[in-house]
Amino acid sequence: MARSINTGPREWDAETYDVLAFPQFSWGVEVVERLDLSGNETALDAGCGSGRVSAELMRKLPAGRLIAVDGSEAMIAKAKERLGDGVTYLVADLSELEVNQPVDLIFSTATFHWITDHDRLFARLHAALRPGGRLVAQCGGEGNVAEHARAIAAAAARPEFAPHFEDMEAMWNFAAPGETERRLRDAGFTEARCWLEPKPVTPERPLEFTETVTLGPHLDRLPAKLRRPFAEAVLELCDEPLTLDYVRLNIEATAAS
Repeated sequence: MARSINTGPREWDAETYDVLAFPQFSWGVEVVERLDLSGNETALDAGCGSGRVSAELMRKLPAGRLIAVDGSEAMIAKAKERLGDGVTYLVADLSELEVNQPVDLIFSTATFHWITDHDRLFARLHAALRPGGRLVAQCGGEGNVAEHARAIAAAAARPEFAPHFEDMEAMWNFAAPGETERRLRDAGFTEARCWLEPKPVTPERPLEFTETVTLGPHLDRLPAKLRRPFAEAVLELCDEPLTLDYVRLNIEATAAS
């Protein structure tokens, strides 16, 4: 495939994602459980998705406030359905994030790897935090779904699919801990700490899972009649049962005071 960049957010099938993305939910809950909060903070969920993890975060903020941000209007609609009117909602590209007042905490799971320019991302997140505010996040990291990515590339090179991917590069930024810590410090964060955590997943419904969770940007480039055949072609190139070698990059950092 030739090369281009994933430059911004896209729409998601929020209803199906909400049902199938249990691994992402369980990982998000683990990150929520790490949070040490007083309960009255203003927190921003950067990439709130369908709001399942946001609901867990809200339980830690009984006297606080939540701002739910996502680039997908469908995801924000689903999050509002789940969380109600006590939350502030914003449809926005995190690379262009702006808030009216700085927040105490930016929380994020399963999102940052969809954004290729982490220097710009971290600069915008730092600008949205009060001095001393915290960033606690988790996303795909170095080595994430490597075998699956190779199967996607091989399927995309087949003659029936290749013309639709001529200007497309890999859609993710699976960064390493060291380079992420450097980027965080360059953006103004202090005490930046990042580490990797393997989280392999064997989805019960592999075709629907891959169509919704891993292949969205690729399927968006295909005409409707080729979307299911492409997903099936990817799975044909993977071992059975499908096991996705997820690797999560954990991020903790503090904004300069």
